[in-house]
Amino acid sequence: MYFFDPNYFIFMIPAFILMAITSGYVRSSYKKWSQVRVSSGLTGAQAAERLISSGGLYGVQVAGTQGELSDHYDPRDKTLYLSKGVYEAPSVAAVAIAAHELGHAKQDAEGYFPMRMRSFLVPAVNIGSNLGWVLIMIGLFLRITQLAWLGVFVFSAGAVFALATLPVEFNASARAKELLFTTGIIQTEEERRGVNRVLNAAALTYVAGLITAVLQLLYFVTLVGGGRRRS
Repeated sequence: MYFFDPNYFIFMIPAFILMAITSGYVRSSYKKWSQVRVSSGLTGAQAAERLISSGGLYGVQVAGTQGELSDHYDPRDKTLYLSKGVYEAPSVAAVAIAAHELGHAKQDAEGYFPMRMRSFLVPAVNIGSNLGWVLIMIGLFLRITQLAWLGVFVFSAGAVFALATLPVEFNASARAKELLFTTGIIQTEEERRGVNRVLNAAALTYVAGLITAVLQLLYFVTLVGGGRRRS
């Protein structure tokens, strides 16, 4: 099994380190700016409600959810789910995150193509992440090269999904920054800097996720390619 292959760690240790660094940066940025009160005095939930109203996003709801940094927009029920630290807090970090999720709601309402494409890829990713490596291992064990390469192809859906995620997330953050200023939720340069720090830190996690997915895919490519040469 590839879990015991030293080459796997050669590929993945850099990815693990990168993910740990970006995760730490996100939490550090969130912790710092969650302690800075936004001058408008709006909580994340109130900011989201104002943006929903000003954007004419009728039918979009705001609800609380468990966990920290578990905020997300669900297009199935048109709801922004905000964690307690975002929903209830009148902080720079809270309004930044709420506005980012509202950016996804606007993408959904406009039929933003990258978002639709990412949603289309979800079933393929769910199948590929579980089936791909199984096909690879069976193909290598039975020395059926075509089956192993089919597994690589199926597994590659994860990397494609990670790539498709970047424009969706970057666009949502760009929308959030503009919306916060045009509606007066963010009013000072310090608050602008805080919003940029929080959203840019979050964006780095998606870049790290893409790098991780590509490195894992490259590992399987070299594994199957090496197995073919050995056979």
